[in-house]
Amino acid sequence: MKRLHVHVAVESLDDSIKFYSTLFESEPTVKKEDYAKWMLEDPRVNFAISARGRVPGLDHLGIQAEDKDELNQLSARLKRADRPVLDEGETTCCYAKGEKSWITDPQGIAWEAFLTVGQSTSYGKDNEVSSAEVPLHSQSACCVPSLDSVSVEIKRK
Repeated sequence: MKRLHVHVAVESLDDSIKFYSTLFESEPTVKKEDYAKWMLEDPRVNFAISARGRVPGLDHLGIQAEDKDELNQLSARLKRADRPVLDEGETTCCYAKGEKSWITDPQGIAWEAFLTVGQSTSYGKDNEVSSAEVPLHSQSACCVPSLDSVSVEIKRK
């Protein structure tokens, strides 16, 4: 079963943790000095916030797969959307290790399809991806690439 992922950039992590913990009636499952995440079952969502000096507001959306088969299915859906897709592959982001692909919707909102395979002691690669052809979104609170400025067509697998 897949899980919706929402990541919001916030001005005050402490105030936001208090607010969302009250809203969800649950403390964060991951809490760092600049990041917090709730893995909720009702509603089934991976909800994350971070205070990393970026523009506050909705950062990106995603669908978290529970296994490699689900991730492959999600990646195939992205490729059928007829928009550039970045297959990032193995990466570390938001204190987690995993695999992911990225796309932007027609409004420019970044979406990721990802599988988490383990935790990390570091936040991950900020403003780096494996492809130099796809610059990262400088206003992102997470490791979100900017696909709207892609100058070359990303080859679909």
